[in-house]
Amino acid sequence: MHRSVVIIPTYNECENVEAIIRAVIDQPHHFHVLVVDDGSPDGTADIVKHLQATDYPTQLHLLQRTGKLGLGTAYIAGFKWGLANGYEYIFEMDADFSHNPNDLPRLLDACVNGGADVAVGSRYCKGGGVVNWPFDRIFLSRGASIYVQAVLWMPVTDPTAGFIAYRSRVLAAIDFEQIKFIGYAFQIEMKYAAYRLGFQVKEVPIIFKDREKGQSKMSLKIIREAILGVLKMRLIAFRRLKK
Repeated sequence: MHRSVVIIPTYNECENVEAIIRAVIDQPHHFHVLVVDDGSPDGTADIVKHLQATDYPTQLHLLQRTGKLGLGTAYIAGFKWGLANGYEYIFEMDADFSHNPNDLPRLLDACVNGGADVAVGSRYCKGGGVVNWPFDRIFLSRGASIYVQAVLWMPVTDPTAGFIAYRSRVLAAIDFEQIKFIGYAFQIEMKYAAYRLGFQVKEVPIIFKDREKGQSKMSLKIIREAILGVLKMRLIAFRRLKK
């Protein structure tokens, strides 16, 4: 059996965290869960600790951080933990059920049997889609994906996706000190880093469902970071080619 851990970053996810943990651990594959909590004042970490003590002493793990430090730094902390603990496959997943836990085995299979080094749960490849999104959000998200493809020349239709499986060798090869972004541009930067290192990035179609409980973490600052960040990534890559 392949050792796999699903990293779930949280900030004020008390309404979702127990249900998402149970849904992941109930999957047919023996997934472990690492919750990276950024000091949630709503008691998210206390719920995780209770589940550790009562139901999942070996499968559930918790990293507590002192404040809201950003999505990218949460995942990097989780990646380092996963590598240090010998996991073969390391996943990214949201806490709010916008990513369906039932799709985890499909992402794993794309790596184990499908030749992927990075398996991306994609809204925009054939068979993927979104549910309960207003038109303006679909337009913004789809437009951002087209923009990223045009600037970075990366053959991924959903470069901002956050439902991902990595082979451990990919994360071991990426210099996390060179990953500069902490918002949604982080997701683009990680895929771009893997792609430029020559790893196989494959997309697996998923249906993305908008959160039903809790508050979205999206902000104008995050969108601005993503737009400007893509240009910066391309400029850095061009300079390296010139050397």
